[in-house]
Amino acid sequence: MTRHHGDVPQATVDALNDLVDLVRGGRVVALTGAGLSTDSGIPDYRGPDAPARQPMTYQEFVTGLDAQRRYWARAHLGWARMGTARPNDGHLALARLERMGVLAGLITQNVDGLHARAGSREAVDLHGRIHDVVCLGCRRVSSRRALQATLDRLNPGWTEQTVIVRPDGDADLDHTGSYVLPACPSCGGPLKPDVVFFGENVPKDRVARCTAMVAGAGVLLVAGSSLTVMSGLRFVRQAHKAGTPVVLVNRGPTRGDDLVDVKVDAGCSETLRALTDGLHG
Repeated sequence: MTRHHGDVPQATVDALNDLVDLVRGGRVVALTGAGLSTDSGIPDYRGPDAPARQPMTYQEFVTGLDAQRRYWARAHLGWARMGTARPNDGHLALARLERMGVLAGLITQNVDGLHARAGSREAVDLHGRIHDVVCLGCRRVSSRRALQATLDRLNPGWTEQTVIVRPDGDADLDHTGSYVLPACPSCGGPLKPDVVFFGENVPKDRVARCTAMVAGAGVLLVAGSSLTVMSGLRFVRQAHKAGTPVVLVNRGPTRGDDLVDVKVDAGCSETLRALTDGLHG
């Protein structure tokens, strides 16, 4: 077997070579989390160096204008980073695996849309995409980029503040009472990013599609997920129960460590790049 190590630390070389051997047969389905996008400048919720954060829940968001104003005032600032983020080597490596015929499907817990920008065609956005906005009244879907222009017009100078951005495009900000919040131009209803908030259920048809994808996998490759939330862990449990090999690339411990066959405790970008190089070689 050709051994390509790239920038992966020596301690992970054996695990990486095991990973190359496992995925060489193809029919790989990938499950990705926030750790994959950290090298694109998007912070992780639960990585080893991630500060404690409490995202807004769906139940809080629908309580009324105060919560919605608080969310959009912060998201207005966070979009500056999310909207301009570029795919990193991890995203590009997975798109390359798809073109090589190794990767048969991809499930992402991320809402940043970077897999599509990297060229992945088989990606399912499990939690939706931050680039879309939905009206909770009439369900009209519109562009987040267009909404950003409206927010800029209604709140001049707002984006000049310096804040800490969160993985979902939100930002740390306390004073939002003066923020001007637009409503749906069609029905006047409240606008929400078309993503699954904490406390909100993933659409059943989307879960069914992902379940079928994992059922047909020869290998499940998990990259950059701590598997803390059940929406991702369920697929690892499904694969493990079916006897499908599970490989995990993630820094630090995860909730699924006892369910995996191979774990590479290293960064996603360098590991996935080394994986594709190893397969190509």
